[in-house]
Order: sequence, then C-alpha cells, then structure tokens
Amino acid sequence: MIVKDAVCPFCGCLCDDIEVEVEVESGRVVGVTNACDLGATKFLGGERLKTPIRREGKTWKDISYDEAIRYAAEMLLDAERPLLYGWSGTHGEAQCVGVHMAELVRGVIDNTSSVCHGPSVLAIQEVGHPGCTLGVVKNRADVVIYWGSNPIDAHPRHLSRYTCYAEGFFLENSFRDRKVIVVDVRKTRTANIADEFVMVRPGGDYAVLSALRAIVRGKTDTIPPTVAGVTRDQLIRVADLCLNAKFGAVYFGLGLTMIPGKNKNVRNAIELVTELNRHTKFTISAMRGHYNVYGSNEVNTWMTGYPFAIDFSRGIAFYNPGETTAVDILARKECDAALIVGSDPAAHFPRKCIEHLAEIPVVQLDPYPNATTAFCSVQIPVAVTGVDAEGTAYRMDGVPIRTKKVVSSDYLSDEDVLTRMYVLMQEALKR
Repeated sequence: MIVKDAVCPFCGCLCDDIEVEVEVESGRVVGVTNACDLGATKFLGGERLKTPIRREGKTWKDISYDEAIRYAAEMLLDAERPLLYGWSGTHGEAQCVGVHMAELVRGVIDNTSSVCHGPSVLAIQEVGHPGCTLGVVKNRADVVIYWGSNPIDAHPRHLSRYTCYAEGFFLENSFRDRKVIVVDVRKTRTANIADEFVMVRPGGDYAVLSALRAIVRGKTDTIPPTVAGVTRDQLIRVADLCLNAKFGAVYFGLGLTMIPGKNKNVRNAIELVTELNRHTKFTISAMRGHYNVYGSNEVNTWMTGYPFAIDFSRGIAFYNPGETTAVDILARKECDAALIVGSDPAAHFPRKCIEHLAEIPVVQLDPYPNATTAFCSVQIPVAVTGVDAEGTAYRMDGVPIRTKKVVSSDYLSDEDVLTRMYVLMQEALKR
C-alpha cells in the first residue's frame, strides 16, 4: 500500500510530498520516496519500547500505561515547582494540553527554542518580523542568503524545494538567475555551491551585519579595509547583490543565535533587511530545527501571550527568559520534578542541568529511548506524529500543516497520554 502526500515529521521544512510504502500484513513502513535521508529514517524508525518502563533501583520494570500515567500525574501534583519541557517533537494538540497542565500545577512550561532560536524570538519581539512563506521565496527570490546555517546537512530539501534548485514561477531560469550567498565561520557543504561565500571570524557576525547596513545607507567610506575577517571589497560586492535584487530572502540559523550577541545579532540582521526594504524587497526567517518547534511557540503565544519559558507559579503567566527558562531553572536547582515531552535535554543541556535532572523525579514521553532515558523515573513510549499518529504542526514559515497517520499501532499519542494525565490531576484537585 502506498500513502501519498504524507508530511515528513523531521525538520521545519515539513515536506508534504512524501510517498510512504506500507506492508499491509505487518503494518510496517518498508519504503519512503521523495524524503531526504533524515526524513526517511524518521519514517522507517528504529527499536521502540514495547510498554512504559519504571526504574526500580538499577533495573527497569515494564508497567502499564495506566500505571505510568498515574505516576506522572501524582509526580506533578506533589511537586512544588515542576518543569514541563520539550514540546517541539509533538503536535499542536498535545502542546495545548501541556499548557493547561502547567497552569493547573502552577509549573513552568518551556520548549526547546529556549536553547536554539529563543534569541530569534526575542529579537522579533523587539523589532518585528519581515518574513514570508517558503512558497513566496521559491517563486520570487532571485537572491538568497544563508547566514550561520548549513541546510545541506540540517534541512536537505530546503534548497531543492525552495531556493537553489527550485523552479520559480516568476523566474525564467531559477538555477541560473538565482544568486546564493552563504555567510559562515567555516566552509560548509552549502558554501561549496554558493555564488558568494563570506567567511566571518567567529563572533564577528554583528560587526559584518553593521558594516553591510552602513554600505546600504551609503556610508561605504566609514568601512575599514577588513571587518571580522571580511574584506571591504567583498562586503561592497555582497551589498550590491542585495541592492540589485528584485526579491531577496535571508535564512539564518544557530550561527547567529548561539554566539555572543545572541538576540542582538538577529536584531541587527532584521534591521539590515529593513534597510534593504527601502531600496528593494527583502525578507528574513529562521531555519527552525524540530518539525514543530515553531508550533510550540505559536501555541504558547496564543494561549498565554508568551512564546516560551512561561512560569505559572504566581497563578498567572509570567515570562522572563534567563529566569524562567529550563536551563536556568535546572542550573539553580529550583525544580523538583520534570515532565519531558518530545525532547532529549540530556543530550544537549549543560552538565550542571543534567546532574540536577538525575536527582529529581523525571517522566519522559518519547517514542524511542535516548540519553534522557538514563535519568528517567518513568518513560512512556508514544506514537510518532506523522507516522502512527496525526496532528497539526507549524512549518518554519509559520504555516500550519496537518500531518497524516500512515500506519496503525497500539501506541497512544502524546495528546492521549497527556489528556488522561490532565484528567487525573483535575480529579485529584477536586477531592
């Protein structure tokens, strides 16, 4: 059986032209067409837990879903300051339930953007977001800039579907007419196919952005011979390419957000785009990683007014990144229980945070065992959104897309598990 137009639940591209071959007898995915290697791996899957597991000493015990859900509900109710973290690897409907749960137990809910594109969100809150859909870029952009991102490795089909190799409705010969500029601290595989590669000295992005802004404003004479390792001549050449564009698009990654300057780097990039828009048409967007990390920001915002790091301990939503973000709460050893959904913090958080996770009760909802499993009191295996569960996800350009269920399984979805947990918590608080 072939399932057509499936949505890939790997990265923020959410490619929606995937064909999945399902073996009818076993109900397994046996083939994937159109997806990149990363997406195909997500569909084909790997070894999954058969049932929820609970730690007993140094061993694990298989338990039922009812036992696991009850344990998680009681853990959150008993905690003084619970942390509900992750949420980028699940669908919007589950994220909604998560916000309600956090409010009910007066906990802190934070998503993975706080350790990746949180600075991007902060910059957008300061100066706005002159963005557009991926489709607009595909059909109109004749200049594309990848700044601090390497889509060939991280978002493999971004170039073939929307930029370098995509046919544009308003471009006669997209491959020939579209110019690609890559700005990075090293020569990546994406840089190898660029028309212009700008190698910036590590930490020098803010200075280069400022120099480009000065050139766009006609103040070329103020630019020194080199800026953060980039020659003045190259800066002028890049600025000219941008000014002569009919439609330009900037895509930036963690190369801007995870270096000194953080949100100020992104703000400077947005303000460069604003300067360019006085002469031509330019847009800017973040290269979001997890397939629904954008959705987590969206759901949190329209439910609470804030995109991430939301603290309900006061009885109302409170937002202060650097205080209410997961890394900071764990580093200060404030939280006494953690619910991890669709994320693997043990693989990415600082050692100090992981050490605290190992000291407190932790429940994880995830389809597969991972590094965080080592610190869990209970792990609950769940269905994979876009494979054996359906749900809404937001593409990196903010477009909501409904993912398909391509196979059936006995696994509960994140939404099912969280809803049952939430109901138990409500009933307990009524007694």
